[in-house]
Amino acid sequence: MTSAAVPPARSALVTGASAGIGAATVRALRSEGWDVVAVARRAERLRALAEETGCAWVAGDISVDADVEAIANAARANGVSTLINIAGGARGVDPIAEAKTEDWEWMFQANVLGTMKLTRALLPHLRAVAGGATILNLTSTAALVGYEGGAGYNAAKFAERGVTQALRLEEAEHDIRVIEVLPGMVNSEEFSLRRLGSQEKADAVYAGVAEPLTSADVADVVRYAVSLPHHVNLDEIVMRPVAQASQFKVIRR
Repeated sequence: MTSAAVPPARSALVTGASAGIGAATVRALRSEGWDVVAVARRAERLRALAEETGCAWVAGDISVDADVEAIANAARANGVSTLINIAGGARGVDPIAEAKTEDWEWMFQANVLGTMKLTRALLPHLRAVAGGATILNLTSTAALVGYEGGAGYNAAKFAERGVTQALRLEEAEHDIRVIEVLPGMVNSEEFSLRRLGSQEKADAVYAGVAEPLTSADVADVVRYAVSLPHHVNLDEIVMRPVAQASQFKVIRR
């Protein structure tokens, strides 16, 4: 059943909003007057972000069906016209010969199935947005090329990129634009720490790299892409620091 038409609005739902790129995206949108519903699992982080920015928030896990329904209800209640799927992440750098099944399962739940479940839940609402809706999926340059120790994350992000490409084709007739942002090396507060398990290992990823991207850099690109007139679709935006010429060439001083 299709929802009744809702008015166009600068109103977004942002997942993964408790830290890093997600939190920075909430700040970037709120700074330009957007209404924002921030979503993540950690309620205390969201509460602090709401006090800082004035955003609305709902705590939940996008891979859990009951939470997805609660998040979708909040999106509908707030007249959301833009869905920004940022939640995801990586676990481990094991080669395939030593792959941990639980790490791979977590990455597919967080990056692929969670994105699918929330998008599926909101599509009837987004299709009814007068003037057109937007879905932006944050993937990674890991979705473009495989690398040693990255197979699990590569697989998850290749899959999320495939979902994004199919979604763009399926929803164009419903006036939904679908954007993919693919960041390279981002020195965010938690990504490498969670992936590698120690601050020392996380710091080594960025050692000697002049100005890796920041969460705010990526958030600014996300904000720009979703703020353009609706007929302009930046299908794919690959962004890297200058020091990362490719996935395999990083200049370290």
